Amino acid sequence: MQADATEPLSPGTPRASDRTTIALVDDDRNILTTVSIALQAEGFATRVYSDGEAALKAITENPPDFGVFDIKMPRMDGMELLRRVREQHPTLPIIFLTSKDEEQDEEAGFEIGADDYIAKPFSLRLLIARIRAILKRSGATDLPEAGGGIAPEPGPVIERGRLRMDPARHQVTWEGRPVSLTVTEFLILEALAQRPGVIKSRNQLMDAAYPDDVFVDDRTVDSHIKRMRRKFRSVDREFGAIETLYGAGYSFADG
Repeated sequence: MQADATEPLSPGTPRASDRTTIALVDDDRNILTTVSIALQAEGFATRVYSDGEAALKAITENPPDFGVFDIKMPRMDGMELLRRVREQHPTLPIIFLTSKDEEQDEEAGFEIGADDYIAKPFSLRLLIARIRAILKRSGATDLPEAGGGIAPEPGPVIERGRLRMDPARHQVTWEGRPVSLTVTEFLILEALAQRPGVIKSRNQLMDAAYPDDVFVDDRTVDSHIKRMRRKFRSVDREFGAIETLYGAGYSFADG
């Protein structure tokens, strides 16, 4: 199934061809409809597909600006779709929609190029925030905000010892070597690096990475920290700048 955004536009609204286009792939038609309507209301154009094979053919012929893929689908699942899309479009930003029991799939997805994941059931506000953040990281400009505004300017470059973070580009380096972080990981690390040595509780880190009305389990932050450490240790075996203060939270050691 495919459907492009074709609703009449109000005066001053860019035509669909001028808007950022998001491909939604999920075998749940209710999710497709709900997410598509929400994204269109935010100023995006959408194309929807109910299985991976149909999505792959369409993306190959006419690539979108962004993809949101469910993992569990008939004919071709989200993992295979991601692999095939990455062969042709290595830089296309993609978010996975997963179930809570699919942690191994999430890890595999990151390894083959997913930019982030969101667990079902999910908040539309969270999904839209993640899409905007990833698009900004990939270099998109003038992204629409709710109510027709423009996204606020990102903060200044952060340099803490061997760490360098560029929020405008969502780029991270350690000792000059790039470290690829998801948007959520970037926001958590940014919150820690802004005040080295200061202990940040899990709640404070969740506030930095998620909208206020989204409930996130404490273990989610721990999982993000675990993945970040593994990524940094892939470029520096001795990496230990993210410290755990048991019972209190985490801090960043400047140095």
